[in-house]
Amino acid sequence: MPFQKVTPEKLSTAVTRQIEKLILRGILRPGERLPSERELAEKLGVSRPSLREAVAELQEKGLLSSRAGSGIFVADVLGSAFSPALIRLFADHDEAVFDYIAFRRDLEGLAAERAARLASDTDLQVVQAVFDKMENAHAKRSAKAEAQLDAEFHMAIIEASHNVVMLHMMRSMFQLLQEGVFYNRQIMFKQRTTRGALLDQHRAINAALQARDGEAARAAVIAHLNYVEKSLADQQKAERNEAIARQRFSHEQSR
Repeated sequence: MPFQKVTPEKLSTAVTRQIEKLILRGILRPGERLPSERELAEKLGVSRPSLREAVAELQEKGLLSSRAGSGIFVADVLGSAFSPALIRLFADHDEAVFDYIAFRRDLEGLAAERAARLASDTDLQVVQAVFDKMENAHAKRSAKAEAQLDAEFHMAIIEASHNVVMLHMMRSMFQLLQEGVFYNRQIMFKQRTTRGALLDQHRAINAALQARDGEAARAAVIAHLNYVEKSLADQQKAERNEAIARQRFSHEQSR
């Protein structure tokens, strides 16, 4: 019979599994520095030789990396889902921009619904903290900080959804999310009412999440991204009409 005796798991193997789970769940992020060897061994309740063995195994797997004189870090296991050239191509073509918004609307609506149901209290506190910073940046009229926090707010919801595939996929697309947010806001801020409207929409999303109302959270995300889509379409239409008017004026002047 192909049965073998069950043997107790090595301490180093248990450490390896624990760190792997923390990376998988997004708790340990790419580029994050691990505590010192002494501190980490104490936290885990293992000897330093067992910890070194686990770290060596994780380095071999490409999950951890060492930097001389700096310590042990979580490896950059994500990278970017898209090359810089492809990101620029997306930004230059309306079809890709609106497809990107549609993709976000579907995925983030689902994430918000899941987060309302599955997020821990700590997850929701993180979402609330990012929103509080957004309000502060809005009051200071700091457009750059507000846009950065906009991206962080949406990522915090993804993290709170507790779906590891969704989390790592969106983290790998974070550059696209950041640039999409900056790009969208840069265009939409030409409309006077946009900044306040966007903040109100994020407030509605946050309120639904804090109330653990999944249906309302999903609806708020969809309403927000519908607004983004319509604002971009309206602004692009206005710019096209303005360009046509300039051409007509120039043509009439030349006659």
